[in-house]
Amino acid sequence: MGRQIIAGEVAGAFGVRGWVKVRSYTEPPDNIVGYSPWLIGNEAARKEFKVVSGRRHGNWMVVCLEGVDTRDQALQLSGLKIFVDRSQFEPTKPGEYYWADLIGLEVRETSGRSLGTVVSMMETGANDVMVVQGERERLIPFVVGEFVKSVDLNQGVLIVDWDPDF
Repeated sequence: MGRQIIAGEVAGAFGVRGWVKVRSYTEPPDNIVGYSPWLIGNEAARKEFKVVSGRRHGNWMVVCLEGVDTRDQALQLSGLKIFVDRSQFEPTKPGEYYWADLIGLEVRETSGRSLGTVVSMMETGANDVMVVQGERERLIPFVVGEFVKSVDLNQGVLIVDWDPDF
């Protein structure tokens, strides 16, 4: 398997037949059901589960996993992260990026000065924002062309036109 991405987390049991309630980190949330198998666990240990079916239930996804047949089994997964292999994601169009691919990139100002590393992404409504951690934290809008000048996933570098003092 390749690189593992956190796609959600098990929030608890749903019903008495082993279904789990899931907080999806995918957009749209239903996409998480299309990824299978899931590796459920933490950084130290994970167990593979095949997704049988799932559906949206309010703000949650409810999912049936192969081998999870009782409420007690479902409760044992509560609080654990759901990892999927990055290779399961649909290819992106030129100029489009998955947040998971941006996290960890070094951010450099157009002059070459390093501003730090993308540690997370935020959705603000107007545009996505990178949380960049270096000598201090910076919030930089992910607006290609205006602030983001280039993204090189192979080199692990993102070039921005950003005032380092801001």
